[in-house]
Amino acid sequence: MALIRHPKDFWAGVFFIAVGTAAIVIALDYAMGTAGRMGPGYFPRWLGGIMVGIGALLVLRSFRLQADKIQFPTFRPLLIVLGSVFLFAVTVNWAGLVLSTILLVLASSVASHEYRWKESIVAAIALAVFVVLAFRWGLQLQLPTWPPALVG
Repeated sequence: MALIRHPKDFWAGVFFIAVGTAAIVIALDYAMGTAGRMGPGYFPRWLGGIMVGIGALLVLRSFRLQADKIQFPTFRPLLIVLGSVFLFAVTVNWAGLVLSTILLVLASSVASHEYRWKESIVAAIALAVFVVLAFRWGLQLQLPTWPPALVG
């Protein structure tokens, strides 16, 4: 019997530990501060520590629970989603947040075997509204909402 009985939890845990450790190491050069006066290293270190803890729990859990092996019948959905994110990154500056988000959702929706174009359109519009509210107005990111060619 194999030592790792739940490969998905094991590899998810390894990923969390790696990303958490990287966040902690990168944040070592930043001042920590206190809970009342947080420095730039406070949040990444704490978040990294939490991620390492969750990753350790997942790795330990992978030794106890039984599950099927990880199977990739096809890499098509993975490639479509990664390509959609790349497409968003390439188009956001000249197409704006609204159109790039809609394009991202519509393109990545094709990866699902349960794809329905009407639901994808509704989800794309709803997410575009959320993205503009949260990132453009809430966080005031310096990304164009609409294509600069259209708004001047």
